[in-house]
Amino acid sequence: MPNPATMCWSVPLSDDVKIDPRTPPEACQSMAEVREGVDALDRALVILLAERQRYMDAAARIKPSRSVVHDEARIEDVVAKVLAAAGPVGLSPAIAEPVWRTLIDRCIAHEFAVWDQTRT
Repeated sequence: MPNPATMCWSVPLSDDVKIDPRTPPEACQSMAEVREGVDALDRALVILLAERQRYMDAAARIKPSRSVVHDEARIEDVVAKVLAAAGPVGLSPAIAEPVWRTLIDRCIAHEFAVWDQTRT
């Protein structure tokens, strides 16, 4: 079995994500082009984050007890996979790691809330 810390994603994560046409970053000549590209990517990221949230909803539904919502080993596994995927595509670990740790933290809080809502 491959080492999870070195695994990278190789297929599209969602068929629903369409990124609007934009000028490639290296070809941008104006801040308007830069902003257009950032805005297009942000719209796509929102769609992906909403899908990720739905997986947290599923986790809350599936996990048998509240005590397993926060899983430190899984957090470190996710961060390791993200960092392994970040390097080859040029994403700085100084951006990737804190962004994902914050994302994970907020997703865990969401999962706790959903777990509580479905059990009361």
